[in-house]
Amino acid sequence: MPKPELYVIFTGNKGRKPDKILLSKEFFEGADIDVEVRAKVIYESDTDDIINQYIIFCKVFNEQTKQHGMTQKAVTETIRICKDRNILTEYLAQREKEVVTIMMSLFDEEQIMRSYIKSERHDEARETAERMIKMGKLSLEEIALCVPSVSLDELKEIETEVMQLA
Repeated sequence: MPKPELYVIFTGNKGRKPDKILLSKEFFEGADIDVEVRAKVIYESDTDDIINQYIIFCKVFNEQTKQHGMTQKAVTETIRICKDRNILTEYLAQREKEVVTIMMSLFDEEQIMRSYIKSERHDEARETAERMIKMGKLSLEEIALCVPSVSLDELKEIETEVMQLA
């Protein structure tokens, strides 16, 4: 039986990153866990293999999303630049539409997650503001300073709702 090996492909800049990572150290603050996993980290190199081309593709994509945001333009520019640089050329030539579709679906999932998190944070802020209004110790203007994600108009609505329930 071959010896198992695990790898992590890192698409950022290596800097002072290690060549190997431990699951316990990276995710559990070094705690003693029942299953320890050690993985070799693969960074961008001078080779022309497919893994290195993928890392470069990801770096180009990150640059394009900084310029164009999470848009189809970022995806199409990434593909164009990579083709021009002879990065994943054959794969992109055969599957460009598929790559665009997959990348755009990733955007959709990321957008959904961001919206959900934003909504949850806003709900928490509203609940905090509502509790503050019920306490009656601060003016709406003071609450707006403490909970800046809730507008003064929204605080007035919350105050009306609280007063109706009282």
